[in-house]
Amino acid sequence: MAYTKDIQPTKKNGGIKAQVNASRADETQKKSKYEQALEKYNCDVDEAEIGKALKKIIVEKVPENDTAEVKKFLLGSVELTSLSASDNDVNIMAMVEKVNQFDTAYPDLPHVATICVYPNFAEVVKDTLEVDGVDIAVVSGAFPSSQTFLEVKVAETALAIKDGATNVDIVMPVGKFLCGDYEGLCEDINELKQTCGNVPMKVILENCLLGTLSNVKKAAILSMYAGADYIKTSTGKDKGGATAQDVYIMCQAIKEYYDETGIQIGLKPAGGINSVMDAVTFYTIVKEVLGEKWLTNQWFRLGTSRLTNMLLSEILGRQVKFF
Repeated sequence: MAYTKDIQPTKKNGGIKAQVNASRADETQKKSKYEQALEKYNCDVDEAEIGKALKKIIVEKVPENDTAEVKKFLLGSVELTSLSASDNDVNIMAMVEKVNQFDTAYPDLPHVATICVYPNFAEVVKDTLEVDGVDIAVVSGAFPSSQTFLEVKVAETALAIKDGATNVDIVMPVGKFLCGDYEGLCEDINELKQTCGNVPMKVILENCLLGTLSNVKKAAILSMYAGADYIKTSTGKDKGGATAQDVYIMCQAIKEYYDETGIQIGLKPAGGINSVMDAVTFYTIVKEVLGEKWLTNQWFRLGTSRLTNMLLSEILGRQVKFF
């Protein structure tokens, strides 16, 4: 007669199980804290699903935000930027003087959130700026490539803060990300955050080089865990700038990170923002994915210069070239 024998635990079976558990524990210990952090999130992004969700937002929600009030908010979130090889003290001072004059010219409109320049112009901006509530941002850490010695990045950042920078934008080491050196990448970012101290630091992901939305999400999460106060889409110096897909997945990453840690992280779309409707679309994505808590010019910034006059023109109903 056939029968089934109950399998009883033996020392041998128990030994194998203990070995497996020990092996798993050893594998976990070998992983960096950042790799372990990534495992808390689903970074296997379904790009088709993202496309559907984004299309729904654009069709159903963007039109209701195409208003004068939203455009005024966006104007107050602009980081007025000059990052040209031809920049000099004279043209940077002229840009800052425009910000100084704006309150008198348009007293009912918000001034820009930030003036963003190369690190060597931080002191020029500080000495010229007369308007309260405008941050001085610098692009630091070997912008736009992030390819130099960490000591150079730290020195550049420290000098810019000494000269008056109140925000620092750095570029994530994209090469380290692409070769899987997550620990090296995060140590780089964390070292610069320690240099910044209480000065808010934005980490530019340079999404156009990352290949997939899954990589964008991974880069966003790693940057936040390493110390980013904001995550930013692009330098504007490579082959692509901010896209709706990038902004959507970065908002998802920020929301999941906030749910996991309770830490609020800001967002800065930048690079290739060519129309007011681009900005309204980004605003709408933030509103729908992150909610009202992020709809202040502290947590939502736009890295652009060309948009400033476009927003002014639409708000005032006539062509304006103030900046």
